[in-house]
Amino acid sequence: MEQSTIKELSTPELVEKLQEEKNNYNKLTMAHAVSPLENPMQIRNLRKTVARLSTEVKKRQLQDK
Repeated sequence: MEQSTIKELSTPELVEKLQEEKNNYNKLTMAHAVSPLENPMQIRNLRKTVARLSTEVKKRQLQDK
């Protein structure tokens, strides 16, 4: 997910998307632990997406204060 797409989301949508991506990341890492994934780069991409979403949520929280 690109940064421009993330900035367009509203705060509630952003929090919901963050939770969804965290769940996907956890499922993917567990699946990779059991049997290797065909494309392990998916884990890295999801981790970066989660970081981008978290950063935007934190940024908006700080702006509201």
